[in-house]
Amino acid sequence: MKNKIMDDLGGLMSGLGIAAQGAREEIEQAVRGRIDALLAEKGLVTREEFDVVRDMGVAAREANAAMRAELDALKKAK
Repeated sequence: MKNKIMDDLGGLMSGLGIAAQGAREEIEQAVRGRIDALLAEKGLVTREEFDVVRDMGVAAREANAAMRAELDALKKAK
């Protein structure tokens, strides 16, 4: 009888842990969604979006520097 009660309590505790984990994940998703909405309302971007645009800027500056060097070389060759 004692073992049955302990097994039942163990199962209940395990079930509660699983339910708590599910609730935590739902809350995290809701908070992330709200934060994304607030950022969008204020015209702000996420870190990932910022990093992508920054990398594009770096690539454009490098391409510009290469073209400028090529143009300077062509001017000197004349």
